[in-house]
Amino acid sequence: MSQLVRFSISIESDLLDRFSDTARKHGYVNRSEAIRDLIRESLVREEWEGTEDVVGTITIVYDHHKRELSDRLTTIQHTYHDSVLSTTHIHLDHDTCLEMIAVRGTASDVQKLADALIAIRGVIHGKLSATTSGKKLK
Repeated sequence: MSQLVRFSISIESDLLDRFSDTARKHGYVNRSEAIRDLIRESLVREEWEGTEDVVGTITIVYDHHKRELSDRLTTIQHTYHDSVLSTTHIHLDHDTCLEMIAVRGTASDVQKLADALIAIRGVIHGKLSATTSGKKLK
């Protein structure tokens, strides 16, 4: 791990007060850790804009009674098999299922996979949660 460096910034007092309040609400014990997380978030967004290997999860909620929906979801996942690491299937109730799909690949491939799954008729809601392998944040 690299050494810590101190730096200063100029910021309006009202903005700093709002930031400090928000940081406390989210459980940060100090502003430094909150700022470090903001910087990391910005770096992860940059990873997703490039051509690097990224990771994330795609979460979809759907009605499993919809005709051929399960088959279409499976077919798409097989089409993008290089990007799909794992799928967890959960029965929420008699009609509704939730799938969490762990993914890895280029940002564009993962986004295409997420878009294809979420756009299928019968998917009630879907979301791609983009994150990082962490290699560049160590």
